[in-house]
Amino acid sequence: MHAPSGLCEGCARTIEEIVIWGSADDVTKRAIWAQLPARRERLRELGVWIPEV
Repeated sequence: MHAPSGLCEGCARTIEEIVIWGSADDVTKRAIWAQLPARRERLRELGVWIPEV
């Protein structure tokens, strides 16, 4: 986890999102997925290497 941002350096989700992922419905998962590109960019701007997906 990237402590300053609260995002996973591998998947760009928050710890709360990671915890609920297995039981989340499709709507919730899609909402999270929609936020990931911007979060990955934010992490890159903070100097975190993020693999391309």
